[in-house]
Amino acid sequence: MQAAASTVSSLAHTSQRVGILMLDTRFPRPPGDIGHPESFRRYGCEPLYQVVTGASARRVVEQADASLLAPFIEAGWALVNRGATRIGTSCGFLARLQHALQSALPVPVLSSALLACASADAPGILTFNAKSLDSDVLAAAMVPQGTPVQGIAETSGFYQCIINDEDHMDFEEAERDVLNAALALVTRDPAVKTIVLECTNLPVYQSAIEAATGRPTVDLVRMLSGLN
Repeated sequence: MQAAASTVSSLAHTSQRVGILMLDTRFPRPPGDIGHPESFRRYGCEPLYQVVTGASARRVVEQADASLLAPFIEAGWALVNRGATRIGTSCGFLARLQHALQSALPVPVLSSALLACASADAPGILTFNAKSLDSDVLAAAMVPQGTPVQGIAETSGFYQCIINDEDHMDFEEAERDVLNAALALVTRDPAVKTIVLECTNLPVYQSAIEAATGRPTVDLVRMLSGLN
């Protein structure tokens, strides 16, 4: 984790291009989502995007499909060749590939906000899918043992829209789904001081989460922009 922490620190002093390895999806990505360019532009960064063909949310999150590594590395090189000088991904579960991606690519890689857990103050994780956020993913991100984890309800509209790649999302309902999970996290574990947003769709609701819980959040957009 020392190398990842060093990478996070170094990004605070650069205005270079950020490249994002995108899942192959069609679900809506409003401002705040890592897939919306304005999410970075408001922090003074200009993003580059590269879709990894066939990398659905289901294959990455639920199936942990190892055959996707090669396409992610290939897409990473495409971003480097387009001028990206640091690379992130559009799914926090890709922390599973952190070491392999960083070893294969010549620029700093921050695959997931989970990488911030080792240095965050009393972190708790708000994740898209708590069941799939297994010990392999947590170990790859060097998340401290015992870090509280809370998932979004799998029956919720937010979850179903993303996992089934639907082209419409009720954003008011989605905010309620997300806030319910965030409040469950801090109610169950009131010692949590920092909420780490594993899912890169969650920064859409960053302000609402912080207001409802009274805790600051950490997300990958701001990490890549040098602000977390």
